[in-house]
Amino acid sequence: MTNRIDYAQVSPLGYKAFGGVYVYLQNCGLPLQLIDLVNLRVSQINGCAFCIDMHSRDLLKGGIATDKLVLLPVWREAGEVFSSRERIALAWAETVTRAVETRVPDAEYEAAAAEFSERELADLTYAIGLMNAFNRFGITFRTPPAAAKA
Repeated sequence: MTNRIDYAQVSPLGYKAFGGVYVYLQNCGLPLQLIDLVNLRVSQINGCAFCIDMHSRDLLKGGIATDKLVLLPVWREAGEVFSSRERIALAWAETVTRAVETRVPDAEYEAAAAEFSERELADLTYAIGLMNAFNRFGITFRTPPAAAKA
């Protein structure tokens, strides 16, 4: 894969603006492992190699269980490997990421709103939106994953 543009370098103010949302999310109160799980699942849906590599590594550094990492693409079939809160967050991530197809049904919203406070749900949705944006940058500009640089 050949990197088309190093978007962070050629547009540092734009990158910094997105980075501000990232920094906010790291301190918003949601568990970092939950945010990383959502980031990885969104990246898997979108097929962003750079982000899949990065968030897998972040989760491994954070001590995620191997079973959880391996079963993330099929989390619905993974039984109790994922907590109820994680399953609701992952369902929300999938429906929001595929909003053009799902139209974000009321049932999905109600399930998420029953588990997360309004602020948590807003922050979770910011995380999903930010990851979708970063996926589009990574895919569009062909940002190579760290594993491909080794």
